[in-house]
Amino acid sequence: MKRRHLFELEDQPWFPATIRDLATDYLHFVQAAIALHRPMVPLVADALAASGTTHIIDLCSGGAGPLPDLLRDLAAQRVHATATLTDLFPNIRAFERTVQEAKGTINFVEKPVDARAVPRELKGLRTVFNGFHHFKPEDAAAILRDAAAARQPIAVFEVSQRSVKTLVLIFLTPLFVWLTTPLMRPFRWDRWFYTYLVPVVPLTCLWDGIVSQLRAYTPGELEQLGPADGRMTWRAGYLPFPKGPGRLTYLIGVPGSDLYFPT
Repeated sequence: MKRRHLFELEDQPWFPATIRDLATDYLHFVQAAIALHRPMVPLVADALAASGTTHIIDLCSGGAGPLPDLLRDLAAQRVHATATLTDLFPNIRAFERTVQEAKGTINFVEKPVDARAVPRELKGLRTVFNGFHHFKPEDAAAILRDAAAARQPIAVFEVSQRSVKTLVLIFLTPLFVWLTTPLMRPFRWDRWFYTYLVPVVPLTCLWDGIVSQLRAYTPGELEQLGPADGRMTWRAGYLPFPKGPGRLTYLIGVPGSDLYFPT
């Protein structure tokens, strides 16, 4: 099953911001519910230690993703890190809520931030949680080159997998959206309206979910995208999901270092 870069609705500049934000809220809720961050903790801790930083620059943040839970688990292991949320289409409402709940450990950039050209004043471990598949190979490579040029570490984690099994599960997405919406906080009338009365959110999540699987990169493909000029040490592989079947794909790059990564 070769990679196919079809279009995702949430990537389009014309796509309504309200629907995009509600869809990213759903993804954030699901990622927190299945504790998606847990297998990432040792890799992120190693990357922070090897690069001598305690700050994370989160790219393509969406609705904040697994970052708040990741910081809490790092702190439980005495790795006290802070983070900045960024996105090309910032979900300001979700960012503000996350910052308020984080109590001083997270802030955000209100203006759009292009992951291919991150402002140089944003320093720290760059993370991309389930957003790397949004980029075509040339753009994905540009993200990694920009990190290498800025001498900043980067960690990429992807849920998407190019497999028939994951595609079959994705077809259940509308059902999952309908079942989980009553559990999502804060309560929003527009969330219920666009989920049940006019089901744009579940259909958006279904289409973008299918496309995400077809866009997914394998570890070998990710390693090939990283610049091989000696400025960065790259590691890629798979990590098992903490709950249920499936696995995460990861790529870690650290300037001039060689790390041990659990497999």
